[in-house]
Amino acid sequence: MAIDKSLLTGSTTTLILKLLEEKDMYGYEMIETLAERSNHTFDLKSGTLYPILHSLEKNDYVESYEERAGNDRIRKYYHITDKGRTVLNEKHEEWNIYSSAVNKILNGGNYYVTE
Repeated sequence: MAIDKSLLTGSTTTLILKLLEEKDMYGYEMIETLAERSNHTFDLKSGTLYPILHSLEKNDYVESYEERAGNDRIRKYYHITDKGRTVLNEKHEEWNIYSSAVNKILNGGNYYVTE
């Protein structure tokens, strides 16, 4: 079943910050990791990812730096800032409240956790 793109749009920023909380990454690495971890629900294109990263950088949620890869290619890595961690924590809490409320409504007023 395909997921409505409008559902995905609001969460990509939070997911990118979460990845960067774990470790610094370059763009293609983020695209691959999101796709793999989400069973390809989040198959971002570079044309989608890089504007998000630029916005995060503009808001001081991430910083970028360049590093030479093993094949002498220079890669641009992204690193979450303290401000970005604060925003991630806020968004995570917001998501927990939202998803809990949606699940409760979808389950007729009862909240059931399924695995």
